[in-house]
Parts: sequence; structure tokens; C-alpha cells
Amino acid sequence: MSGSTSRSRSPDPALRDALALSLARGVGPSRHRELIEAHGSAEQALLAISRSQAAELRRTADRMLETAAERGVRALHARDAAYPAPLLELPDPPPVLWLAGDVGALAAPCVSIVGTRRCTAYGERVTRELATALARVGVGVVSGMALGIDAAAHRAALEAGGLSIAVLGTGVDVPYPAGHRELHARLAASGLVVAESPPGTPAQPGSFPRRNRIIAALSPVVVIVEAGAASGALITARIALDLGRTIAAVPGPIDQPQSAGSNELLRDGAIVIASVADLLALVGRTPAVRRDPPPDDADGAEVWRALADGALDLDALCARSRLPAARCLQAVTMLELAGRVECALTGEIRRR
Repeated sequence: MSGSTSRSRSPDPALRDALALSLARGVGPSRHRELIEAHGSAEQALLAISRSQAAELRRTADRMLETAAERGVRALHARDAAYPAPLLELPDPPPVLWLAGDVGALAAPCVSIVGTRRCTAYGERVTRELATALARVGVGVVSGMALGIDAAAHRAALEAGGLSIAVLGTGVDVPYPAGHRELHARLAASGLVVAESPPGTPAQPGSFPRRNRIIAALSPVVVIVEAGAASGALITARIALDLGRTIAAVPGPIDQPQSAGSNELLRDGAIVIASVADLLALVGRTPAVRRDPPPDDADGAEVWRALADGALDLDALCARSRLPAARCLQAVTMLELAGRVECALTGEIRRR
């Protein structure tokens, strides 16, 4: 859409007034909801609290919506039919939701997967397996695009050809962390990026705990893979529990700080995810049947068969495939280039 086309289109008055009301001093999400319920509409609420400032607030809202449209960003107010109904179960739903990507993704079945930024190789591996399995059975993956577990969940879902939704604590057009610029672009192109803050909003204190309530509300099931005792993922779990969502967690070693919080959730009654099958059963899906033919070359076929039962390091793979190290490594390289296996930073090799 060109800029001139965006400027010539009048904004939705209900959206403009909802946004203008959210910009008024002292009006946060909870107060915004209370005002609309008391006065019947954002228009009347805006006039009731600030008749003298209503015109200026509307002009500011118009400029923000025009800028968003020029950047390919859509906005939804809480009374829009396309606004995700699960968010309305929050006591403080975002008055305006900013979206970049496929808005239809909000209607898809999904599971939220969250965890620590400082994940272990185990946590990353399990996250990828869970997100990949969900993608293959048509279930989207919601997360927060943070380092560690979040990013692993998004990437695995996208690589499996599935849907992923990222909820940001910044503006929808502001990748955070900056190193996830490419992931942000992929999510906007093939999935959906969601934010409560207007476009252009940088990272601010408190914005990330607030975005956790959106992650918790969007999905009927929230899975914590790894979370330390003070992890933000535990905030998401608590909010999800208050909303009546199903809380599940992956067990981890009791001597790993990254598993302290998630193991406590299990102790307190969260559902145990001890396998991919556990998660799929929880969401009412059966595993997708994969019919990956073995590679054409003999060495590649041996390596492929050796990896059938899970990841192996190179020494174990050589032993199981009965190939010399040089030939085994060459076969792994060819399979990796073909996108059929992946090599973790820990040295483990696994099928994709």
C-alpha cells in the first residue's frame, strides 16, 4: 500500500477513539476498559474524561494510525470483531493491539512455549522438538521472541513450515533483542508479530512482564521448558493459571538452575511433558506420520538410519553407522546442506 493511499483513507472512528482514549493521562488498560464499560463507547469515555483535549488526542491517534499503515502495521481495538477473544478474559486487555503479518493467525489453534533466556542445550533441543511436532500437526507456537527458549520455539515452528506468533514488549516494528532482526522479519513474513505498544516504541522497563499476560492469554495451553527460580516465564505461568489455562512443564535436572522454576511448577501440579507425545495428547493431536526416504548415497543412508533413535555425537554416530570418521563427517555435511540433519553447538547431530 502506498503512502498516499494510506493518507487518503479515513481511520475507523472506533479504533481512533479507542487509541486516543489510551493516550489520555492516567488511562492504562484496566482504566480504559472501565471507562468504556461505564460510558458505552470510547468516544463517550474520551469526551467524559477530557473534552478539552479530545480533539488533540484524536489528531495524535490519527497520525499514529497513518504511520502504522505506511509501515504495513494493522491495529485492532478491543471491540473489533477480529480482536482475539481470549485476550478479553484478561482484567486489563490491551486497548489496541498492533499487528505485523498474517492477522488470520490469531484464529488458529496455538500453544504458548516459553522459558529462560539462558537455556541449556537440553532445553533448546526439547523446545525444537516440541515446536516442530506442533507445527507438523497444524498447531501454532506463541512465544516472546527473547533469547533462548523463545527464539528456539519460533525458529523450529517456522522451519517446519508451521505458524508462529511473537508477542513483543516493544513496538511491533522494533526487533528486540536487536540480534533477532532476521527472526523478526521471518515472523512478520510467515507468521505474526503482536505488540501492545505503538510502532516505534523501544524497550522499556516493565514492558516485558506486561507482554507476558498476552502470551499467557492467547493459548489454552502454556508450556514452560526451562525456567529459573526468578524467570519471567514463571510470571507467564502464574497469569495463565489465573486465567484457567492449562500449565505444563518439561522436567529438568534438579541440579540445574535453569530447571529450578519449571521443576517447582511440576511439584505444584503442572502437567508433565515427558515426551512429544505427551504434548500432542494434551492438545488433542496425534503425531504426524513422516515418510522421509533414506538418502540415495550409501554413507548418507547409514548415517540417516543411525540417527533414527535420536541425536548422537560424532563418535557415537561413527560407531553406530560403522563408518570411518572422515566418511561419516562427509555424509553428515551433505545431509546438513540438504536440510535433513542439524548439528548443535554441543556437537550433537540429529534429524530435522
